Amino acid sequence: MDYDARGFAPAADGSRLFYGLKGRGPSLLLLDGIGCDGWAWTHIQPRLATRFAVLHTHYRGHGRSASPVDPQAHGIEVLADDALHVLDALQVAQTVPIVHSMGTQVALELYRQAPDRIRALVFVCGAPGHVTQTFHGNDLLHRSLPTLIDRVRRHSGLARALWGHLPPAFSYRVARLLGEVDGTALQLDDFRRYVEHISDIDLDLYLAMLQSAGEHSAADLLAKITVPTLVIAAEKDTFTPVAVVRAMAEAIPGAEYLELAGASHAAPAERADIINERIETFLDALR
Repeated sequence: MDYDARGFAPAADGSRLFYGLKGRGPSLLLLDGIGCDGWAWTHIQPRLATRFAVLHTHYRGHGRSASPVDPQAHGIEVLADDALHVLDALQVAQTVPIVHSMGTQVALELYRQAPDRIRALVFVCGAPGHVTQTFHGNDLLHRSLPTLIDRVRRHSGLARALWGHLPPAFSYRVARLLGEVDGTALQLDDFRRYVEHISDIDLDLYLAMLQSAGEHSAADLLAKITVPTLVIAAEKDTFTPVAVVRAMAEAIPGAEYLELAGASHAAPAERADIINERIETFLDALR
């Protein structure tokens, strides 16, 4: 991603958090899904930056942010506190989080911690919690994750070698065949960015964060949200199924809801024009 300015902010435990800023105007905050450091915003950030100051930060252990000082500090609440520290470092009084996937949980906890700092909320293909229990519409991932983590620890060398050498073209073909992405809309270059980003993160940290996201829930907060909220779902999303996203929108008072026909969890890359237009309309209504 291209930025006009970039730097680092200290987290509460001293971990170095990367941030990049592009554009001028009212503040927007981009938050990624797990294992990502901006691929979802490749076609979103440039357009929003023509009218807004778009702030993007990498989670601890992701992208250019340092690994956690405390290896055990990787939960959703910690990530929300990290985002708050970045806002403080840049003296951002109020912002609109625009988030993808796990970023939904982070943004909800950010709202819980500092509701006065949140002007509005935009969720794209995200759920309020327990994401490993609804993956592909069942709890198989949630039940098998502890075993997977144990096996990775026992065979760490092999696991890390395989993890760091995922062939993007092969992975792309498999994802298309399995229907995990919209092969008619998602380009190989966008998918390659995703694979490169996710393979850069430490595998142990990735699995630990995935487990934390599966155990966390901010569902109790939904009915208490008082800021304007836009929820965007994708019809063929297998990571955060559309029924889960729709239920979240229905639980938030006055939330606006958009469902993208035919799109997958990679909707920010597959349907960027539609998402940009809907977000701009939503933000215009705030003024």
